[in-house]
Amino acid sequence: MAIKKILLVDDSPTERHFLNGLLVKEGYQIVLAENGEEGIAKAKQEMPDLIIMDVVMPGLNGFQATRAISKDEATKHIPVIMCTTKGQETDKVWATRQGAKDYVTKPVDQAELLRKISALG
Repeated sequence: MAIKKILLVDDSPTERHFLNGLLVKEGYQIVLAENGEEGIAKAKQEMPDLIIMDVVMPGLNGFQATRAISKDEATKHIPVIMCTTKGQETDKVWATRQGAKDYVTKPVDQAELLRKISALG
């Protein structure tokens, strides 16, 4: 399945702007969410091909939102890439346990992120 529509969930306007610009330039359609709750709602509403999820956010964090998305019958097929400043091995293991398919750390290496997106496509 080719990835066309990506849901970008991040509470930082700067990160959303940066990643949105990068992904739009690569031809992806982007849907934005500012927190975990909005991310879950937009995942159900928009049915994106991929979700890029920050971890540290107010309210529902990225781990909790990813767990909710990966356990919901309607959205569990949508792959999630965690995109966060949390770079410890334990964070990566925990992300996988919550249902994430991959993990990138900030500051984002653009080539690495694009490779990971196409590997899931």
